[in-house]
Amino acid sequence: MILPSHLTVRNGRLAIGGHDTVELAKAYGTPLYVTDEDRIRENYRRLADALGGYYDRIQVLYAAKANGNLALFRIFADLNAGADVFSAGELSLALSAGMNPGLLLFNGSSKSAADLALAVEKGVRVSVDSLDELRQLNAAAEAAGKTVEIAFRVNPALEVPTHPKIATGLATSKFGIPAGQILDAYREALACSNIEPVGIHCHIGSQILEVEPFAREMEVVIDLARELSKMGVTLKFIDIGGGLGVPYHRETDHAPTPQDYADAVMPIFLAGIRDIGIQPELWVEPGRSLVADSTILLTRINSIKEAHKTFANVDAGFNLLVRPAMYDSYHTVVAANKADAPPEREYTIAGPICETGDLLAKDRMLPTLTAGDLIAVLDTGAYGFAMSSQYNSRPRSAEVIVRGSEATLMRRAESIDDLTAPMQRPAWQQ
Repeated sequence: MILPSHLTVRNGRLAIGGHDTVELAKAYGTPLYVTDEDRIRENYRRLADALGGYYDRIQVLYAAKANGNLALFRIFADLNAGADVFSAGELSLALSAGMNPGLLLFNGSSKSAADLALAVEKGVRVSVDSLDELRQLNAAAEAAGKTVEIAFRVNPALEVPTHPKIATGLATSKFGIPAGQILDAYREALACSNIEPVGIHCHIGSQILEVEPFAREMEVVIDLARELSKMGVTLKFIDIGGGLGVPYHRETDHAPTPQDYADAVMPIFLAGIRDIGIQPELWVEPGRSLVADSTILLTRINSIKEAHKTFANVDAGFNLLVRPAMYDSYHTVVAANKADAPPEREYTIAGPICETGDLLAKDRMLPTLTAGDLIAVLDTGAYGFAMSSQYNSRPRSAEVIVRGSEATLMRRAESIDDLTAPMQRPAWQQ
């Protein structure tokens, strides 16, 4: 079993950031998400240092959709990061955490009139996804008597090696303006009374385990930056999005390091801007690579069932971690209270949701398990709690954060009262 450095085995038990997972489960109950703040800071520094070694005008924007807990926003604000936000909620959380509005980019292919008005009010740059949106944003800015700085999101029509549901730069994707139409979009933006185009934005997908697609993306963006400069657009930033993958299969996956990523994209970027004669900031939007391995999901075994295979039935399902059901994603599982015991039997880890597909892990060799044992699902910091639900009327779990010797809640567990609080009784049911 290969573990990242912040996960260790002590006295036969799995520990995260030095904290015994069995004791955390006793203190806070299960299911339970546990996040190591020091690991997030380490992941951030590795990326910032790799890119900053090439160029001093680097800005990291945390991809807030990966994990929207306010405690994480505060960590990134402390690191002087901005955020790629995809909703009014994410924008509000970023501002509440103390992030600089000038380091936020409001992204998305279907922003409402209220979204656009909020961006105008808060002075946040907008990644515009269509000409219709551009015209609505210009009208909102005019009504407020303000000018809004924008980028257009370009669709580069690049095939990338990832799950098709998270490949965002395909020609068939809903995101962005096709590269062949993008120059006309900037021409229209230049003619708008309350719009100032200052950047270009591109994002090709998520969980990409090769650096070559990012190099091709950079080539497309640099070519467009050259044409935009000729057109008279002053580019303050070039944003190449995120998408760097992580090794969910540590035994078999090869994931590029931040340095591998920097070595692939930065020479193309630097040669390009020198040739064009510009010095924009380079913006990147990592999410998964910063937070995925920082977090584990602890879940208690309710029962063991012998059927066509052996099921370990646990108290967390796809209501808390939907990735295995939605993407057939792999997550390493560890018997947290028997972490140094040898694997002896094959188990499928099954959740409590009334769906056949509610399986967190299939056919895994683990120590002999019994009811009451604790399972740790690794690498759940990205698109874990962020995609959770209350399906089957199950309250969502608590989230704990650890830092050094400290551990505390960063989100309390929901109760049945939380499920019913927003519900209203129709007058005819009184």
